[in-house]
Amino acid sequence: MKIGLFIPCYVDALFPQVGVATYRLLRKLKLDVTYPERQTCCGQPMANGGFQRMSGNLAERFEDKFRDFDYVVTPSVSCAAFVRVNYPDILDHECQTPKKTMELVEFLHDVVKVKELPGSFPHVVSVHNSCHGVRELRLSSPSEEHVRPFNKIVDLLQLKEGITVKEPERRDECCGFGGMFSVEEPEVSTRMGDDKVKYHMATGAEVITGADSSCLMHMQGIAAKRKYPVRFMHVAEILAAGI
Repeated sequence: MKIGLFIPCYVDALFPQVGVATYRLLRKLKLDVTYPERQTCCGQPMANGGFQRMSGNLAERFEDKFRDFDYVVTPSVSCAAFVRVNYPDILDHECQTPKKTMELVEFLHDVVKVKELPGSFPHVVSVHNSCHGVRELRLSSPSEEHVRPFNKIVDLLQLKEGITVKEPERRDECCGFGGMFSVEEPEVSTRMGDDKVKYHMATGAEVITGADSSCLMHMQGIAAKRKYPVRFMHVAEILAAGI
């Protein structure tokens, strides 16, 4: 199968190591992965700001760049969810990319069905379950639903030798980032993020991880300002450790 790698704006600009780790991991699994050049934003920030129809040109460009791949894989929960959920409403024709765009964890877990990973990560890790991941991509079970608990991020992390995986109290409560919410309601957003980091630290975690760099960025900024002794790593970086 042919895989097109989509690297979101904020990963490209602020966390390029996450994109590199994603590519290395997919190649290590002997997958045919290509990074299409001149790819741009998927349109999510514009749409979240209330200009969804104006993001149509970006959606069309995404379609043009990725339509010929069997899967589009991205290390971003929110971008994958945006393409899957919003593109059919934005574009006035049948979309090719929404049905084959997947976030990295769900792709490895559900399509590749990874059962083992090389390398070790001998640290205590607390998993952050972002809102889009829980309720739009179903990476983990929503706590408000009476369903059997599952967590695809945890499943993959536990394949790394030496790792100890934890989940915080109120495991799928929002960290307060919420895209435009953190700009429009910074005080509330900061308080939510501070509470969330403390829940993670209470597990004894050395590292807080998740599948969305935006949530991790928000919490990392708060932790740095408060001088909390905890590190942040995207799940792709941990899964690729030692590879």
